[in-house]
Amino acid sequence: MPDKPVFLTPEGRDKLQQELDNLINVKRPEVAEAIHSAKEEGDISENSAYDAAKEQQAFVEGRIMQIEQMLKNAEIIDSRVATGLVVLGSRVKVVEKGTKDEEEYQIVGSAEADPNKGRISNESPIGRALMGKKKGDSIAVKTPAGELHFRLIEVW
Repeated sequence: MPDKPVFLTPEGRDKLQQELDNLINVKRPEVAEAIHSAKEEGDISENSAYDAAKEQQAFVEGRIMQIEQMLKNAEIIDSRVATGLVVLGSRVKVVEKGTKDEEEYQIVGSAEADPNKGRISNESPIGRALMGKKKGDSIAVKTPAGELHFRLIEVW
């Protein structure tokens, strides 16, 4: 079965590549040095510094493998294609019906999602509801608290 594509903006790909470079060129050597130093302390069977360094090594190597896999399966999305429709990479402004509160989001793949920064996954309830919509469309989003209704007021 082929791996699931990882949708990334060019910025998201660059950020992952920078993280990978840092892990390989900085963190991996630091962890190797920490393991070496801990081994020099003698018996490693009761050496907490050695155990901590090995745990850090497992984390770093796991993250390297995860990022490499994500980059291998990356499909770069170009939000500059002016379709007028919400696509991956689009920025949108919505207003909840009955309020004047406007919210801005960028629709990104799940690997880049960060709701605190307004970057929502195309797989999230609101992201799914927005995909393929155009300015002026109404959307309904099912949430645990009930259904919310929004109007899409801008797409760029």
